[in-house]
Amino acid sequence: MSTPELTLADVLQPEWRVSPRVRALVTTRNGGVSAPPFGRWRDGVDLPGGLNLGRRAGDDPQAVEINRARLLALTGAPAAWLEQVHGAEVVRADEVLAGAQQGAAPVRADASVTDQPGVVCVVMIADCMPVLLCDEKGRAVGAAHAGWRGLAAGIVEKTAQRVADLAGEGTGALHAYLGPAIGRGAFEVGADVRDAFMNGVEAVQRDATAKGFVPRPEMPGKYFADLAALARIRLNQIGITRVSGGDICTVTQRERFYSYRRDRETGRMAAMIWLAG
Repeated sequence: MSTPELTLADVLQPEWRVSPRVRALVTTRNGGVSAPPFGRWRDGVDLPGGLNLGRRAGDDPQAVEINRARLLALTGAPAAWLEQVHGAEVVRADEVLAGAQQGAAPVRADASVTDQPGVVCVVMIADCMPVLLCDEKGRAVGAAHAGWRGLAAGIVEKTAQRVADLAGEGTGALHAYLGPAIGRGAFEVGADVRDAFMNGVEAVQRDATAKGFVPRPEMPGKYFADLAALARIRLNQIGITRVSGGDICTVTQRERFYSYRRDRETGRMAAMIWLAG
């Protein structure tokens, strides 16, 4: 399993103007030691060297642990790994990490926040949208796993409110970054998904929310959903207008990203945010 170490060239970083205390990154499928079908993709071939971080994806457990160790060597801080359930539960990353260090069972949640330096908020992804949040002065941060279920259930708003509370600010003072996720042209959904969003928003949001679903005339009852647009609507509604990212599709960029919708048997990437000491 001898491959080059993980470097910043293998990950994405938000382009936002916030305190240098705020550190954030999103991994790709490159920079690890996993073998196919969890490998890196080059010239139409799945090769060894993938950075799968998911313990339940079916990969060699030793490879996953090496990949996680490489990632944490890059962050220089421990991560508060969650057992994600596509819900809207938000927890404190420092409490999750303290429990894990004492041998506690994994915490079932889809977002974490912290105002403590040296604690990494992390969510894993393979098409669902990661949303990273912070205040401009670097007093608090949070990470949310926003698939359509979590997004419709308010995971982004709940995480933003928790970050704002820790920072001593209103939500309008926050910055948000929308990480790589399944793009509008690849995310086909049924009327049930559209209804979940339309029935859960206030009247002022209904028109904008409807535009987040593009009908497929040749397939009645089917739509292309725009996760990034739907996330922006919800962020804007709580005053968060400084939003970056949201333009990278995991499905179409096979050489960079794992995608469950595309491949089914695949790895998991991580979106991480933390405060430097």
